[in-house]
Amino acid sequence: MLKEKRGTAGHLKRTLTLPWLVFYGVGVTIGAGIFALIGEVLALAGDQAPLSFLLAGTIAGITGISYAVLIQKFPKAGGEAVFVNRGLGRVFARLTGYGVVATGIISSGVIALAFAGYIQELVPLPQPLLVIAVIAVLSAIAWYGVRESIYFAAAITVLELGTLLVVIFYGLPLFGDLGAVAGSFTPTLGVVPLAGIASGGVLAFFAFIGFEDIENMCEETLRPEWTVPRAIFLTLGITVFVYVLLAVIASLAEDRQAIVSSTAPLARLYESVSGLSGKPVAAAATIAMINGILVQIVMASRVLYGMANEGLAPMWLAKVDSRRQTPVRATLIVAAAILMLTFLFPLVRLAEATSLVTLGVFALVNLALFRLGGLAKTGSLHRYRWWGLAGACLCLAIAFFQIGTGLFGGH
Repeated sequence: MLKEKRGTAGHLKRTLTLPWLVFYGVGVTIGAGIFALIGEVLALAGDQAPLSFLLAGTIAGITGISYAVLIQKFPKAGGEAVFVNRGLGRVFARLTGYGVVATGIISSGVIALAFAGYIQELVPLPQPLLVIAVIAVLSAIAWYGVRESIYFAAAITVLELGTLLVVIFYGLPLFGDLGAVAGSFTPTLGVVPLAGIASGGVLAFFAFIGFEDIENMCEETLRPEWTVPRAIFLTLGITVFVYVLLAVIASLAEDRQAIVSSTAPLARLYESVSGLSGKPVAAAATIAMINGILVQIVMASRVLYGMANEGLAPMWLAKVDSRRQTPVRATLIVAAAILMLTFLFPLVRLAEATSLVTLGVFALVNLALFRLGGLAKTGSLHRYRWWGLAGACLCLAIAFFQIGTGLFGGH
């Protein structure tokens, strides 16, 4: 049964506090990507791979500040669409909102296929059946309640983060060579090495995508104006710290070529620094895929709900389950779209394009801050208006760099 309230389709239940929101943020940011990405960044940047991750964290942090400023003024679900609607108008807002939803749906489909492929190595079941099963179970968790979804995601996040910390623990002896550690943070002058660091930074940036999803939990968070910006900064801080430590260890590891050439580079890194089997790390990467799907379902459904309440999507999508106080219709639409795309389209190429869509969304959010800051005349929006313009220019420059270099074209 769905409840109706004058002029609205219901309200989401506020239950999330700062620790749980950070769990959500870390879970959606530190996902399956880093388990496969570190080898590719190492191949591009070599000894200076830590600098690539620092560069990527800086790029993410610049837009993160824009999000934090806008959240204090507009703490609503569907945040990117809300920000852009207020700053640039409905046309750009719809493009932004549906772009965010599309990236969540497409990435979930790709992860679901990868997950099914791995499980088929263990259980001889048809791929379509496995995909339907994992999407159905995770959609049911997302419908049951946001707190339950976050509890589930938090449990997997602990496993993900714990696995990375174990790798770091075994790699700590490498930090004894202070000269080599210092060298990994000292850029080699020259066009080729600096281009390698920049290319690695652009690639590593996509391991940070996800922190912005925290904003879409505003209407289920207690004191969102205070809590959500802090959750964004804590998430980015934890992510940068973990990624840079891993990058230092990878750059100093003995068998670097095995890490670079492996399809499971973090597992190879673990084997290199510990002398143990990398299978537990590979298994953790598979479990991380489950987390990636769940948090994307939660995020995309909240964006659709928020867009509906802004008049940017059909109001039908704003209906809230009267018992669970979750956007059940939006959740069902997201689940159905994931299944449809999984079965009907070649998602690998589309998944590569989601990075460009994300940069476009970031650019529009930053431009919205610039526009709103110009209109405000006073307050935080006004103070950060030029920050927004600089962030938009940076995102567009990265997008053109990616297109020009064809960084993902061979994947």
